[in-house]
Amino acid sequence: MKILVCIKQVPDMESRFKPDSAGGWYSDTDLAFRMNEYDEYAVEQAVQLKEQLGGEPEVVVLSVGPDRVVEALKKALAMGCDRAVQVQDPAAHLKDPWQIASAIAGYAKGENFDLIFTGLQSQDRGSAQVGVTLAEILGFSSVTTIVGFEYADGTATVRRELEGGLKARVQLKTPALVTCQLGLNVPRYPTLPNIMKAKKKEILTLPMADLLHEEARSATVSFYPPPKRSGGIVLEGDVALQVDQLLDILRDKTTVLR
Repeated sequence: MKILVCIKQVPDMESRFKPDSAGGWYSDTDLAFRMNEYDEYAVEQAVQLKEQLGGEPEVVVLSVGPDRVVEALKKALAMGCDRAVQVQDPAAHLKDPWQIASAIAGYAKGENFDLIFTGLQSQDRGSAQVGVTLAEILGFSSVTTIVGFEYADGTATVRRELEGGLKARVQLKTPALVTCQLGLNVPRYPTLPNIMKAKKKEILTLPMADLLHEEARSATVSFYPPPKRSGGIVLEGDVALQVDQLLDILRDKTTVLR
């Protein structure tokens, strides 16, 4: 059995973002990077499955991006993945979800994976498209936003989150792909012995040009902060006067919206 986990390295969400010189994405100057939070749930679930099956499955972790993504791959290896693949691309941020999924599929098609775990979405772009697009390209069945996972005899049974706090129970025959959501598990912290073991594990580097032969289908036109909010309005006077003032303000805003 072979398992693939797709991860992305993203900036720490507490960072101060600013547009790059081209204005199409954020500048990575002075940013701290980490593994995408949703992808940590994917790594943890893959490693838990490996442990459940007695260590028999091989767990491969893959990331697309510049050389710095190796740090995220090393963390996944320290969490329990067996080997890593970096699809090397300094301009990965300029690729749309279709291209990223196509590049991953270019690698995965020759590996005969039984299960693929991805995060629900990346915290920087937030498209939630790469996982399901990858499943479509590979011809895998897929379920998104899973918060529960069980596996036995070639069948995955998952619980997925729906609107209104409801959950659905879905069964998938392998090969299958699932996208992982908050609440699925609690990702482990890599221990020092496992960090040391991870240094000896293989990290294969593949150029993006060897895997991608697709043109972009969408492009990010601009990247900019939201407009600053204006200050609030303080109403003064007795309650009746304040009510009249408030009604006048709401009428004016309603007129503008129309």
